Amino acid sequence: MRHTPLMLSLAAALALSACAKNETAAPATAPAAASTAAAAPATQAAAVTDEHSYAQPDKVRTTDLALDLAIDFAKKTISGTATYSLDWLDANATQLVLDTRDLTISKAEALGANGQWAPVEYRLDGTADKVLGTKLTIETPERPKQVRVTYATSPNASGLQWLEPSMTSGKRQPFMFSQSQQIHARSWVPLQDTPIVRFSYTAHVTAPKDAMVLMSADNDPKAARDGDYSFKMPQKIPSYLLAIAAGDLVFQPITDKAGVWAEPSTVKPAATEFADTGKMIDTAEHLYGPYRWDRYDILVLPPSFPYGGMENPRLTFATPTVIVGDKSLVSLVAHELAHSWSGNLVTFSTAKDAWLNEGVTSYVENRIIESLYGKDRSDMELVINRNELKAEYTDANKPLQKLAGKPGELKDPDDNLSSTVYTKGAWFMQFLEQRFGRADFDAFLRGYFDHFAFQSISSQQFADYAKTNLLEKYPGKVTQAEFDQWLYEPGVPATAPQIVSPRFTAIDTARKAWLEDGTLPAGDMTAKWTTQEWVHFIEGMPTTLNTKQMEALDAAYKFTGTPNGEIAQRWYPLAVRSGYTQANAAISAFLQKIGRRKLIMPTYNELVKTPEGLKLAEETFAKAKPGYHPITTGSVQAAIDGAKSK
Repeated sequence: MRHTPLMLSLAAALALSACAKNETAAPATAPAAASTAAAAPATQAAAVTDEHSYAQPDKVRTTDLALDLAIDFAKKTISGTATYSLDWLDANATQLVLDTRDLTISKAEALGANGQWAPVEYRLDGTADKVLGTKLTIETPERPKQVRVTYATSPNASGLQWLEPSMTSGKRQPFMFSQSQQIHARSWVPLQDTPIVRFSYTAHVTAPKDAMVLMSADNDPKAARDGDYSFKMPQKIPSYLLAIAAGDLVFQPITDKAGVWAEPSTVKPAATEFADTGKMIDTAEHLYGPYRWDRYDILVLPPSFPYGGMENPRLTFATPTVIVGDKSLVSLVAHELAHSWSGNLVTFSTAKDAWLNEGVTSYVENRIIESLYGKDRSDMELVINRNELKAEYTDANKPLQKLAGKPGELKDPDDNLSSTVYTKGAWFMQFLEQRFGRADFDAFLRGYFDHFAFQSISSQQFADYAKTNLLEKYPGKVTQAEFDQWLYEPGVPATAPQIVSPRFTAIDTARKAWLEDGTLPAGDMTAKWTTQEWVHFIEGMPTTLNTKQMEALDAAYKFTGTPNGEIAQRWYPLAVRSGYTQANAAISAFLQKIGRRKLIMPTYNELVKTPEGLKLAEETFAKAKPGYHPITTGSVQAAIDGAKSK
């Protein structure tokens, strides 16, 4: 998942629900073909416990999922059956335990030895847990090879968003999409909702004939829009990568194996913005081995999508807020593509090891950006992220500053600290790269992806692999104590490599001059600034400015009303803190138009600090709420409720 490389709001905690440049990689062992990719060994499931799932993968594990579903836009539900092919690992196990959240279960059946389906007993155990949902226990004394559950989702499923036509770009048809990460897949499919379990899947989905349905599977760019769709995902994936979307969607190719799905008014601008996708794939393959997921397409969602991107295999979900016309924010695509190696191919086994997905991916992303757009660009993005980490890290959140968390420290997997799993994780990778040298570290990382391909692993497994293939292979470059400090201790070690951006140094000088004597940077200088430079210019301002200073900046650069969300999410909090009420109308409009948490939460968090701001926040939220994803709604409501309780 990605919040884009300008990724982390200063106060936002990550809802991982998604997301760091170019030497010749050393040859690696030949990867397993996608069609023959094996699941993790059975012993793997028993080695790790996922505290955020009721499932018992050490006893029985889903190896394949077959869905037969119907989408009902009027009722805002998905209903049908889920059929599980099972691998019984414990000879004494006689139950299948699944995760659910707000699902209506109407039947459970087992496939008998005679080839006939027969009802079996099931129960939803206890009161629903706020985080985990409800445990579904199915009695399976005969240990069948397949079990089938008939169910329906709630209109308020946390992993689904239903949009009225007015909330879409085209405003003609309704739209629906999923967001399964971290543990929201259980709100639209009953399953073993833990990354420890990987499964292949097929799906048959019916929908209104005017709705194009897509999934994280083999979407055919030439598929007829007829309301009846079939999908197949032969590579085994964890549950959080199960994804579905339906709406007025059309396709625009970028290469013969990559393209864009979007609403008709969005598809061409998106394809133009993401035109370098093929080059990104080539770069990543050169560094880390073959792309193993066949196609790589991008689905551009309506602005209510709560994240920057989501790395659903074969079909990245992306926010339209990165389409700004100059490719300055396309590192989002680099990030989600990088997940095809780090995250989708080699997956973290539990949420407390989330850095294995996001940190390694952020490092790979930055390498892709450096290769295609130069070291200046990649360095600027690193500096922005690390500055935000320094602002986000406090004494109060030290337990969440450790890459490898301990059991019980992460109460809700949506509460991982963004700066830790993304930025500190990528920083750790850069530390290793600099100590061991880029060529040797590239060879290590490529070998790592091959060795653990299509498996879910823990931080300890990464550490063991690195000890053998880095620390012991190249002695004297990194001590075990240094390595362990990065992995197990809070904060950023003193050994962290530092980045200095010459372009940011020039901006710091220009900002300082303006603050001292009111001299704005020369027009021929600012005309060449990228999004990253504007972001750094604003982020370096004092906590507040006076009205005349705000007016001068606004008159010169038209920050209020900017279509660039990365600039808006820095300018509007500054406007609120500075009492620059001239921006209030634009602030309200921005918060109503965009549902992406990373872009809007900094402004909401500033608004709720004063009575006048809280009033504007509540009024704006009341108008915006119907278009927000449930995850975004929860974040905004929590900010408002927290302010009102003080």
